[in-house]
Amino acid sequence: MPNIDNIKKYNKIHMIGIGGVSMSGIAAILKNWGFFITGSDFAESENTKKLTELGIKVTIGHNTDDVKDADIVVYSAAIKDDDPEMIMAKQLNIPTIERADFLGELTRCYKDTICISGTHGKTTTTSMVSLCFLEALKDPSIQVGAILNQIDGNYKVGNSEYFVIEACEYVESFLKFSPKSEIILNVDNDHLDYFKNFDNIKNAFIKYVKLLPEDGLLVLNGDDPTCLELSKYTKSRFVTYSLNNESADFFAKNISFDKNGFASFDVYHKGKLLDNIKLSVPGIHNVSNSLAAISLATLYGINISDIKNALLKFTGAHRRFEYKGSINNKASVYDDYGHHPTEILATLNSLKNKEYNKSWVVFQPHTYSRTKNLLDDFANALINFDNIIVLDIYAAREKNTYGITSKDLVEKINTLGKEARYIPDFEECTKYIKNNVDQDDIIITLGAGTVTQIGPMLVD
Repeated sequence: MPNIDNIKKYNKIHMIGIGGVSMSGIAAILKNWGFFITGSDFAESENTKKLTELGIKVTIGHNTDDVKDADIVVYSAAIKDDDPEMIMAKQLNIPTIERADFLGELTRCYKDTICISGTHGKTTTTSMVSLCFLEALKDPSIQVGAILNQIDGNYKVGNSEYFVIEACEYVESFLKFSPKSEIILNVDNDHLDYFKNFDNIKNAFIKYVKLLPEDGLLVLNGDDPTCLELSKYTKSRFVTYSLNNESADFFAKNISFDKNGFASFDVYHKGKLLDNIKLSVPGIHNVSNSLAAISLATLYGINISDIKNALLKFTGAHRRFEYKGSINNKASVYDDYGHHPTEILATLNSLKNKEYNKSWVVFQPHTYSRTKNLLDDFANALINFDNIIVLDIYAAREKNTYGITSKDLVEKINTLGKEARYIPDFEECTKYIKNNVDQDDIIITLGAGTVTQIGPMLVD
């Protein structure tokens, strides 16, 4: 059982934005530990329904009465100071704490918090590591950034000292955690609305690596030069994995793909063959992600046969190249969360290993700042699809102070000699695809916003 002494003083905890991916997981863990939990969210969701089933009182809208009874109020980053519940907490001098800070407190309750981070591939790799620990019957607690079928949600409450957690670099929230082990998958140019430049991103990861204790473990991607540099900022043990460099601690050899684009490969540890691994997710980037999971799990003493079974069972996290169905039995529809040029290229590589006629992408840019900063990179990635449709930019947390629209991206693609279409209306977009799609075409809806609604519209 984790040691909860550092949070025992908060018997009643109220959570604003309780339906969020991370918040709902925190709520379930706290409830399991015997805390009295209440919460609110602006809309009902699968997460809020699940929390209600656990016996947690969730209000849709605001509930200042629950705030009055609370010992502490935990709020998600999206909650502003003018929120009625936040105002009530301040008036009554009830302490408030932001989600990432509170999650940091939770990581200190466990002897062994395993943080998976990097600009791309976190959710998939966290899922893979989680399944390895489950397969080995280690009963971990888990918090991951998407729905994982094997745990029927995005979190699991375990009773061991292991806490497997997806650790995001945005606004440096991963610096709030106390990791025993870290996987760092890659360090790339992203979240420039916050970081401004690559050096600031790199510095955040340096600070993150320095959090490791001397008896900790750092697992680094040997194919990413920035990752490799990070080893000099810690005294903890570090290992590397690679697709290209045989001198890495863990290395994949003899990689081949089946007609679904799923890889099988031989994995070597310090030059010695461990086993042949088969994946049930497409793309070479997932061979790399699986190597990260294999490296960590092996060093935690998990048997290679358990690792092999776990990776074969992993069919992808929600919205990671997820099959949605077909259009009139002639074209396949997939949905993917990719919203950065590197992620689009990874999706394209997954496609390359599949058998199909023509490719379609319906892309929804995510945030104005990212679209403006990486406009050329987005255009150069998207021109690799045969048919390109661009929706309006999904604003997320931003206002358009950047003077950018989706039409700029469409124009950029057109100047590169490829035809892209700007179709902001979802109904019109669906109709256009249905009228123009051919036998054995493949369609991918791509982005981190509402683009996910298009797949079901096409398949219906």
